[in-house]
Amino acid sequence: MFPFTMRILVVDNGGQWTHREWRVLRDLGVESEIIPNNTPFENIKADGLVLSGGAPRVGLDGQKMGKCGEYIDKASVPILGICAGHQFMALHLGGKAGPSKVPEFGKMLVTIDEPDDLFQGLPDTLVAWESHNDEVIEMPADFVSLAHSDNCKIQAMKHTSKPLYGLQFHPEVEHTDNGYEIFQAFIDICAAQKKA
Repeated sequence: MFPFTMRILVVDNGGQWTHREWRVLRDLGVESEIIPNNTPFENIKADGLVLSGGAPRVGLDGQKMGKCGEYIDKASVPILGICAGHQFMALHLGGKAGPSKVPEFGKMLVTIDEPDDLFQGLPDTLVAWESHNDEVIEMPADFVSLAHSDNCKIQAMKHTSKPLYGLQFHPEVEHTDNGYEIFQAFIDICAAQKKA
């Protein structure tokens, strides 16, 4: 694997699949731990962070997202926001998130527009598990969209110069195609950043 230990922490925002995110990282050989979202920033020692999903609407409520804003602002490691984490990242950095015109639940077809770092080598479309009433409506400055579905135009996004990524769908759920590969791609991003 890697000539060094990889440590990626999962920030718990109350999502129903937070434990699955931790499990996938462990299955892929990464040292991982679930931490509360109010963990002081100075206590975080990691090569990457995953901002988990949360209860309905939590991504729009900065108070319920604990110190996630501080992590985004101060951490020099790659960050992957999933569902509520994705929505909060957009809001925190000046974009817009709000109610979906068509909320998505269950299996949806996601089209990859920019393979980029997260989707390199994956099919152009994949079945992904969705569970959201809200979505990113407008990306922050310096972000680009990587994927969309029929009902959600920003299924994935990334910052053009910082290692910040967001996914509306849930790659940690077994119903999502290529979920392990997406997590592996994020691990590889973290490893490259650690070596840099």
